[in-house]
Amino acid sequence: MQAAIVRAFDAPPTYSTFPDPVLQEGELPVKVTAAGLHQIVKSLANGTHYGSTEELPFVPGVDGVGRLDDGTRIYFGGLRAPYGTFAERANANGKIWIPLPDGLDDATAAGIANPAMSSLVALTARAKFVAGESVLILGATGVAGQLAVQIAKRQGARRVVGAGRNPEALEKLKALGADAVISLDQEQDALVAAFRGEFAGEGVDVVLDYLCGQPAESLLSAIAQRGLNRAAPRVRFIQIGSSAGASINLPAATLRSSGLELLGSGFGSASLDQILIAVTEFFREAASKPFEFSVKTAPLSDVESLWNSAERGSRLVFQP
Repeated sequence: MQAAIVRAFDAPPTYSTFPDPVLQEGELPVKVTAAGLHQIVKSLANGTHYGSTEELPFVPGVDGVGRLDDGTRIYFGGLRAPYGTFAERANANGKIWIPLPDGLDDATAAGIANPAMSSLVALTARAKFVAGESVLILGATGVAGQLAVQIAKRQGARRVVGAGRNPEALEKLKALGADAVISLDQEQDALVAAFRGEFAGEGVDVVLDYLCGQPAESLLSAIAQRGLNRAAPRVRFIQIGSSAGASINLPAATLRSSGLELLGSGFGSASLDQILIAVTEFFREAASKPFEFSVKTAPLSDVESLWNSAERGSRLVFQP
């Protein structure tokens, strides 16, 4: 079959032939129609993700959309190494697939599922979010962050604050439902003050962090309190991505002086059942009331030239 093939961690995949997957018990043969180029796909392919292995070569892609032999359209994932979804054919894990509802095209489903589950699972399964709470999204100007703003609002958030660098995208967040925005492109003291104003003012119950690194450190500094007679409100900080850095410096006093709770959300911290339930509910919602979300499609044969292209507001989806 034709597929994208990762032969080295320091180079984009190439488009070539790869052995057809041999069907094993519990698997379903799928003709792939679309697969999204998500950040996790890139991280696994360059060896920096915690789920990466050193076994080469392999086909990238963690999820996709395709058709079963009877024509049923499905979203699927959980493929057996060395196979991924960036190929003409795949054998889906028989437990990790769901039928797609009418009204949701293949490319949109392939592009939107991964970024949607990043915030939806973080809110529902990890933060145990309840309607009426407030959410601050660190890294809200990216594709996943913009979707997170909409999801938080539809989940019943009392207030949603988006933080990011791109001024045009920050302005767009207001139209997507953000009640306030914070520019990360300002001096450290001013940025901490802006974050602190949100915590001290309307309050923040849940933080969704797509960035890590310095932006996360600035926000955590704003959570820390001084004085011995202050009540510490509960703040669930959910770490999702690390596009601004792989680690943070966390002073002990920040934990002791606040109601901060640190959690992660991703493969491993959330169960596959939780992820599938969240995606199933999301697809049903997206089919009946579409989210503001853009995909850019390209033939899989262009994978090498487009692998490192910037998102620019759209999720790139490859089609075999």
